[in-house]
Amino acid sequence: MHNMAYRLLFGFVLPLVLQSSLVLCNPPELKVGFYQYTCPYAEVIIRDEMTRIISHVPSLAGPLLRMHFHDCFVNGCDASILLDSLPGLPSEKESIPNLSLRGFGTIDLVKAKLEQACPGVVSCADILALVARDVVVLTHGPYWDVPTGRRDGMRSVKDDALNNLPPPFFDATRNLYQFFIPKGLDAKDQVVLLGGHTLGTSHCSSFSDRLYNFSGTLMPDPSLDRQYVPRLKTKCAQGDTGTLVEMDPGSFRTFDASYYRVVAKGRALFTSDETLMLDPFARDYVLRQAAVAAEGAYPAEFFADFAASMVKMGNVQVLTGAHGQVRRRCAAVNQMYI
Repeated sequence: MHNMAYRLLFGFVLPLVLQSSLVLCNPPELKVGFYQYTCPYAEVIIRDEMTRIISHVPSLAGPLLRMHFHDCFVNGCDASILLDSLPGLPSEKESIPNLSLRGFGTIDLVKAKLEQACPGVVSCADILALVARDVVVLTHGPYWDVPTGRRDGMRSVKDDALNNLPPPFFDATRNLYQFFIPKGLDAKDQVVLLGGHTLGTSHCSSFSDRLYNFSGTLMPDPSLDRQYVPRLKTKCAQGDTGTLVEMDPGSFRTFDASYYRVVAKGRALFTSDETLMLDPFARDYVLRQAAVAAEGAYPAEFFADFAASMVKMGNVQVLTGAHGQVRRRCAAVNQMYI
């Protein structure tokens, strides 16, 4: 009942293909509607708060979606990304790949609302998964049912993030075998999840080597569109670490398939994304979605695939049952164990 109301409140009904594609195996004790009896309005509370926040700060959609990725890729979807550092024990937040993340305050606001309604019930890990779904919906992307029941981890180590997050300067094949496959994600999940780069921006420092000194050549990356390089250089001076650049220019606040047009044109900011074009399977997928975007058609395949891959990623190494805890505050464990 609440799921149908949710879809109608967002102004659309899901295509049958999208709903049926999400019949996936979930870990034990992870299921859609986990809070049906313990906190029946949990998803409504999260949706309402995210609707309010994104209407005021739409630029948070990309970072909040990315936060879920950064959580799940580091020892599983356990909200370890949210923990603050302790004296002498820097957490994942302080790792270089996470320094540009924004939206921690948003998660705190959502958690506070849930604690008022249902104290100690809804985990921070589930909040991250539900918020990621909601920001996609609020930016005109697909809806999917999120299996819930995750519990929160009690460990967050700075170096774990550096060792587990796929770098933007690695090629797609290396990232696939080093970071995706060990987590149970395959080549399709990789090309699909990278489509999430349709939302948000990147700091110049994440790709400036491709403009000024690719592989030590003191030249731009030859795979970058030559006409695009001068435009990027006007935004990113050499050594610039603070300027933000849209990953999907003109559509960076709308979830759609247009990012694949960017990749197909040789205009992706990251080596990890542009080198998708070197793999036959990924290239075919990119070109197919780019053609859909060029026609202005509804991206049914990409939307269904993205929803399925998000559910799959959200199942990585989850804590359930008696494992972990439900934090009262997402930035700190409930109790320190020595």
